[in-house]
Amino acid sequence: MKLRNIAHEIGKLYSRNEKVSAVLLAGSVSRGWEDGHSDIELHVIWNQSPSSEDRMEVIRRVNGVLKSFYPYEDEEWSETYWYNGVKMEISNFLCQTIDKTIDRVTKEYSTNLEDQCLVAAVHDGIPLHGNEKISQFKHKTAVYPDGLKRAMLTENMELGSRWDSRVALQSRGDYLMLYDLMAAVEKKVMAQLFAHNKLYVHHPAFKWQRKSLEQMSRVPEGIGRRLEQVFISDVESGLRELETIVGEVEQLVIADL
Repeated sequence: MKLRNIAHEIGKLYSRNEKVSAVLLAGSVSRGWEDGHSDIELHVIWNQSPSSEDRMEVIRRVNGVLKSFYPYEDEEWSETYWYNGVKMEISNFLCQTIDKTIDRVTKEYSTNLEDQCLVAAVHDGIPLHGNEKISQFKHKTAVYPDGLKRAMLTENMELGSRWDSRVALQSRGDYLMLYDLMAAVEKKVMAQLFAHNKLYVHHPAFKWQRKSLEQMSRVPEGIGRRLEQVFISDVESGLRELETIVGEVEQLVIADL
C-alpha cells in the first residue's frame, strides 16, 4: 500500500476523536520525496489537550506496535509506532501552538529552526482532516517575510572564529574537529540559501539536501553536487571547494541585507 494511502487511512481514524481539529500529512511523503526508507509523519492538531488514552486509541485500533510515547514537552506530545510495516511518526499540537509558532516566524522573524520546521510542515503539508482550519494556517504562512530573510542571512553569514582556524586544523591532521567545522559551515550555507530563496527550513539538520536545493532557483551553479563533494572528496579539495562556495553564496545574498 502506498504511503499516502496509509496516511489517509490513519488520518481518518484520528479525525473520529471530537477533540481533533485537523490532521496534516507532513515530511517527505507530503512533498513527494519519499523512498524505501521513508516513514509517515502526521501532525494531529487538537482543540484541547489529548489524554494518553486519546493518543493510544488509534494505535490500539490498528494493532500498532508502539516504539515510543513521550509526554508533553516543548509544546508537543509525540509518539512513534509501527503499522503494516511502516513507521508512523505522530506529532500532536494544540491549535494555539500552531498559531503562536507561525506568528513567531512570520511576524517576529524567529530564526529558531524548530519553529521554522513546524511552519514548513504547515506550508507544504497535505490536509487529511480539517481543511478549513489548515487553510487558515496555510494562509498565514503563504508569504515568506522579508524580515525573516534578513534575520536568517544576518545570523548565518557569520561563520564564527573557528572558521579562521581551518588551515591549521588541516595541517595538523585534526580531521574530527575540521569536519565538524566544515559541517557547521555547510549548514550555515544551506540556511542562507533557504532564506535567499524564501523557503522555510523544513529540517533542523537540512535533511533531503539535494531535493531542497532542486527547489531553489537562485543558487550557485552545480551547488548540489559541489556541496556533496565537500565531504566525499579528499579533505584538501573538499575544504577548498567549501571556501569557494562560501564566497559565491556571500556574493549572491549580500544584496538581500
